[in-house]
Amino acid sequence: MKRRVTSLLAGLLAMCTVSAIADEAPNQPSASNAAGIRFFETQIRPLLAEHCYKCHGAEEQESGLRLDTFAGLMSGGDSGPAIVGNEPAQSLIVAATSYKNEELQMPPDGKLSDQEIAAIVRWIAMGAPHPNAGAQSIAPRSAIDLEEGRKFWAFQTPRAAAIPKVQNGSWPKAPIDYFVLANLESHGLAPSMPADRRTLIRRATFDLIGLPPTGDEIEAFLADESPEAYAKVIDRLLASPRYGERWGRHWLDVARYADSNGLDENIAHGNAWRYRDYVVAAFNSDKPYDQFLTEQLAGDLLDNSDDMSTKYERLIATGFLSLGPKVLAEVDETKMEMDIIDEQIDTIGRSLMGLTLGCARCHDHKFDPIGTSDYYALAGIFKSTRTMEHYTKIARWWENPIPTEDESIAQHAHERQLAQLQSQIDKVVARANDELAKKLGAGAALPKEPESQYPAETKAELKKLRQELTELEEAAPEISTAMGVGERETADVRVHLRGSHLTQGELTPRRFPLVMADDIQQPFPNDRSGRLRLANWLTSNDHPLTSRVMVNRVWRWHFGEGLVRTPDNFGRLGEEPVNGPLLDWLAVWFQEEGWSIKSSHRLIMLSATYQMQSGFDAPSAAVDPENRLQWRANIRRLEAEAIRDSLLAVSQRLDGEMGGSLVHVKNREFFFNHTSQDTTTYDSRRRSLYLPVVRNHLYDVFQLFDYSDAGVANGNRTTSTVAPQALFMMNSDFVIEVTSTLAERLLDRRTESDTERVEVLYEIGYGRLPTPAEQTRAESFLRRAEAALGREIEDVTERRHEAWRMLCQAIVSSNEFVYVR
Repeated sequence: MKRRVTSLLAGLLAMCTVSAIADEAPNQPSASNAAGIRFFETQIRPLLAEHCYKCHGAEEQESGLRLDTFAGLMSGGDSGPAIVGNEPAQSLIVAATSYKNEELQMPPDGKLSDQEIAAIVRWIAMGAPHPNAGAQSIAPRSAIDLEEGRKFWAFQTPRAAAIPKVQNGSWPKAPIDYFVLANLESHGLAPSMPADRRTLIRRATFDLIGLPPTGDEIEAFLADESPEAYAKVIDRLLASPRYGERWGRHWLDVARYADSNGLDENIAHGNAWRYRDYVVAAFNSDKPYDQFLTEQLAGDLLDNSDDMSTKYERLIATGFLSLGPKVLAEVDETKMEMDIIDEQIDTIGRSLMGLTLGCARCHDHKFDPIGTSDYYALAGIFKSTRTMEHYTKIARWWENPIPTEDESIAQHAHERQLAQLQSQIDKVVARANDELAKKLGAGAALPKEPESQYPAETKAELKKLRQELTELEEAAPEISTAMGVGERETADVRVHLRGSHLTQGELTPRRFPLVMADDIQQPFPNDRSGRLRLANWLTSNDHPLTSRVMVNRVWRWHFGEGLVRTPDNFGRLGEEPVNGPLLDWLAVWFQEEGWSIKSSHRLIMLSATYQMQSGFDAPSAAVDPENRLQWRANIRRLEAEAIRDSLLAVSQRLDGEMGGSLVHVKNREFFFNHTSQDTTTYDSRRRSLYLPVVRNHLYDVFQLFDYSDAGVANGNRTTSTVAPQALFMMNSDFVIEVTSTLAERLLDRRTESDTERVEVLYEIGYGRLPTPAEQTRAESFLRRAEAALGREIEDVTERRHEAWRMLCQAIVSSNEFVYVR
């Protein structure tokens, strides 16, 4: 036989779940089926020998697939069997030889004849009789060992460990300090000294609100000598509306927030901003995290009674499920639907459970105990969810109506007008039909199209009324809507072999992944998608991952690294916890504290661990060079948004307006015009949170400073150091504008000397005063700059302003401005 089947196609052939396996298989063929065996020997074995045995026989088994034995046919290759007994339509060998899917075609160099394919179909429909059936034991390939999988740390319910004993009992300030210190002491390390007060307030302020502390805030903290001074700073920052903007932005990374669809049809998510504002408000109000998740997964299914405000808020929350990128011009509508469901499953897995569930779409997960059946069981939940209005090119995502009171009044008035006009048309038609009936005589039936026989004046009247109706319909008042989801007819999903809807296997009732749930689960109701049940399962205290993942995110956003350094992957390919007992203690504590994120901030930030300095210590670094054990504070660069916002803040140009949209195109309109240009501008002075996030064409400053991809859930932004970042700080018009305003701000302090102005500049930029050497160097620079500029700028005032602007630019362009110690 010629070598006709590639390794890929051989693997694809093997992707089918056998219902006829071992003793449990009701469809296992009988060895006594003489007629069937004769059919196999005369029709099927010769076909397999000619086309398959060379690559999948005794001498070679590409992709682990062997087709010259019964056991090989039934157990299959690397991914499973090729045949489902009695089920040709579910057998991948039929789909592949029938060329149903261009990615599943074998033999790849020529399709089998219709007669040969029909023979395979008939053989499988007979139960795939084989002379060795019953004589060879059949073991499933790649079977997931649930008991072994449940032993992995991430799939075990967290239990709060006892507070460990430590040698240095005077150092801990909070329970978490005991866990950190015990880990350090076990490695012969000691924690760093406490950070000074200026460093601490700058660190805390950036952490909680993403902006630098003002001089007045610094001075007030330094002057407060009470033991509660630092705790009061934290409470003040947590009460600031800027807190929700800062921590809401963190969550938007995880939620893959964007103001455009991206991919093939980059049209505007014109109402995505409502979800963003919901997130900001949720963090500001300290909405319990379990409630926060439930609203995003199933807000439309919660009992809202008559509270329209709460109802709308929860409908907006479901935008979480709708925000992902979609191939809206996909001509295969079923493929589009399943791709959207895949994106939802992948997002929920990464963001809420720290699992790469999407890896189980085409085959059992290669590393984690998540089966393809687990994946498609979840897919049924979202197959039963209305995410799209329709799938016809160009597809439209679903939006929930959230009309204001005035919009509802206008809508109802418009509906009454339509009903009145339609009633008027119906009366004219009825009258005309009566007159026509009289004209035709008693007992005569009206023609199929009676209107053709109406008088000319009646036709004209109807034409006029119908035109008015059309115009009125087109003039329907606009009502507010929000991206989100709803319910639709429920549907369980069959396993899609190799992820293709064209080749389907066994039906998988909706349920949760078995490794984290009971082996036997209550059936999902036929009148509900199951999203609310999914949310309740995720937020139960017994769930092994939800609370762990979130406390790890909070830790990562405070310290720069999580206790699990792969915050979006708690599976086997992710890293294990640096301090497992601490992670579990935090997870249980988080639940007991009512899932309060603000309480988590207080716990962490009031600890000695958080308040350490970031100074380098050579002996400690020799033992723990990456600071995994937390022997000092990490030095962290600000994110793109915080850098831009800080530049606006120090120049007092930051616009504090909250909420709303800056997207310049209407909902569902294209961002790119007919010349393929995106005319979005980013010259607003509002916080970076509110700038448009255009997929495939991010704001260049965001891209420069490692903004999130905005297409996938990402709780762990990278930090790069590249030359264009320095060039931006030195040459961009934006930096020149803000430093010009900052210089004006300093020079307006007319009662102060240059020495005092330099002190103010350092406090604005770095949160500290200059050292004597820095003071001398700054004043010397100003004198030399003014002298040098004298050759270019005649006006003394302008020359002085430019010298100060250059000094301001030097300050904000330094590492100290964009890093937190």
